[in-house]
Amino acid sequence: MPDGLWWLPSLVVFAAAAVALVGGLVGLRRLGARRERSALEQGRAGEVRAKGLIVQADNAVREAEREVAFADAQFGPEAAEALRTAVVAARGSLREAFILQQRLDDAEHDTAAERRTWSGRIEDLCGSALASIGEAEAALATRRHAERGAHSDLPALRAQSERLGRRRVEAETMLARLASRFAPSALESARGAVTRVDAALADGTAALAEAGAQLARSEPVADLLGIAADRLERADRDLAEVERFELALAGAQSEAAAEAAALDAELVAARGERDRQDDPDAASALGVAIGDASAVMASRSDVAGDPFADRDRLRAGRDRLEVARAAARNAQQRLDGARGALGGAIAIAESQLRVAEAAIERGRGVVGADARTRLAEAQRQLVMARQEPDPVAALDAARRAAARASDAEALAMYDALGH
Repeated sequence: MPDGLWWLPSLVVFAAAAVALVGGLVGLRRLGARRERSALEQGRAGEVRAKGLIVQADNAVREAEREVAFADAQFGPEAAEALRTAVVAARGSLREAFILQQRLDDAEHDTAAERRTWSGRIEDLCGSALASIGEAEAALATRRHAERGAHSDLPALRAQSERLGRRRVEAETMLARLASRFAPSALESARGAVTRVDAALADGTAALAEAGAQLARSEPVADLLGIAADRLERADRDLAEVERFELALAGAQSEAAAEAAALDAELVAARGERDRQDDPDAASALGVAIGDASAVMASRSDVAGDPFADRDRLRAGRDRLEVARAAARNAQQRLDGARGALGGAIAIAESQLRVAEAAIERGRGVVGADARTRLAEAQRQLVMARQEPDPVAALDAARRAAARASDAEALAMYDALGH
């Protein structure tokens, strides 16, 4: 090999090493990517469990919140304090769980380790929330059982369960009859109450069956009877809500009719105010509100089968129209006030102008340009005040004229004293 190429073998060795290094790095990266994908797939089951627990915990918290209100009414705030505290703590845990679930659901790429950590944290938070609410509800159910007296007897609870079952059938018959007259949306709250009744009756019946079996074995049944009595009481409350629903529908129909009459009267008054309005912007805003309210009245047929929706839309339209009318009245009062004050403001400006002109006349050659400029501006503002059709703008111009004239007088006196 020529002496000038002594470096060539070294170059070949280094090149081969570089190629080997790059190949190794690429292989390691591919291996890491495969491992990451595998870890992500293995974590899917945990993420599904976490989602299910969030739903379960959220439902439990909502049900517990209703129980707090009932416990307050039944036993007083002190008896419901444990459940209320559990609900507050569970809500805090759920907030954190929802934030973590949002991270899992967003479009950003997360590592398998991060997703596994977040899923595990969600499971812990929801499990803790469910456990604390379950303990508090069990204590409350025991309290109800202890104070229920005769209702803790198994035969009496079975008889109560049978009565509730018959009422449940009657409630379904009533809802079927109402369904022929009203839209499904109008019956949603009653349907939800029936669903809660079914769940409570199922739980209560299961608890009574287990209590009967344990009683036959001479085993303690107080806890089971307390749970059964609590579930039957929930079913009784929800059934009472369903049974009052037809009256609630009739009341909503009457309220909707009253709201429609009130809104119609508001529209008549609003149209008169719009026609008498001097401020074009206020008149335009009031016209928009009148159009919206008229559209609500015209579209009543769209919700004719849902008196609750009809009543609520009429109320909302009436509220918006009342706000627009108040704004228009304020604008009109502002214009009327400006008209009333304009004459006096112009008189004050004219008087101040005469005083300033006299001060400049007395000073004559010693009064400088500043005072004369203020006087000219005051005269210009006074002309604007007399010619401006908008009373608010005219009032502002008259006040500026008086202020500029006062400045001119002061500057004239300053120049005269300085000379």
